[in-house]
Amino acid sequence: MNRFLVRVLFVLMICLSSSLTLVSCKAKAKVIKENKSTDSNSMNAERIVKNYYNNKSEFSTLYIKSNVRYSDDKQTQNVTAEIKIKNNEQILVSIRFLGITMAKALITPTAVSYYEKLNGSYFEGDFSTLSEWLGTDLDYKKIQNMLIGQAMDDLTKGEYQDSLVDQSYRLEDISNKDTKKYFFFDTQKFLLNKQEITQTAKNRTIQVSYSDSKLYNESMFPSNIAINASQDKGNTEINLGYNTITINEELSFPYSVPNGYKRILIK
Repeated sequence: MNRFLVRVLFVLMICLSSSLTLVSCKAKAKVIKENKSTDSNSMNAERIVKNYYNNKSEFSTLYIKSNVRYSDDKQTQNVTAEIKIKNNEQILVSIRFLGITMAKALITPTAVSYYEKLNGSYFEGDFSTLSEWLGTDLDYKKIQNMLIGQAMDDLTKGEYQDSLVDQSYRLEDISNKDTKKYFFFDTQKFLLNKQEITQTAKNRTIQVSYSDSKLYNESMFPSNIAINASQDKGNTEINLGYNTITINEELSFPYSVPNGYKRILIK
């Protein structure tokens, strides 16, 4: 159960299961216009990106209550999560089991902290420490974007080839042959349906899918997020069902490590 809680907490914090490490490549400076279709109504990469960013996701604060279902090759567990976001400033995640808070995480642009009750342990560090440990380039913006249904990368600064796949516009990042990144968009509203990262050489893939988007104060947010991570060691699935989303209310972000907890050092 302890390992499960830490994994859930890390997925909410860092966009992937702690059992999966992916190498993120740096973005290039220009979007490639690569549509080979002769259809005048078709979309090239530049137009897809422009229409996607025309969708509003403006907010000062978000309060989210969510059901969380975790499963891997050995177990399935269900908990609830309370997620508080102050736009571009801080995220507070509380994991509860049978109504009892079992773990908390606080993330800011400069620091990552969490504690869990079962082992009485806590972690405090920055993104460089956590990124090195997990093997993927992390920052606050990527985490916030994952939770609100936005692309983890800045799509205006990438090299992409566009295509139409399963009735969705797909952008394929072609800047790194070792790491494949795909972004899928609804053809009507240009909402992000899915983002996927694959390391073919290491047989590692993480896929984040979004569905049932709803309008809140003229901004669209998904109600369901499905995270699927696979590698040679096994598969992990985490599904977040957002039951409540409240926008732009004044929120508090209480976080303090209980006395007597042991600090975890990541080497």
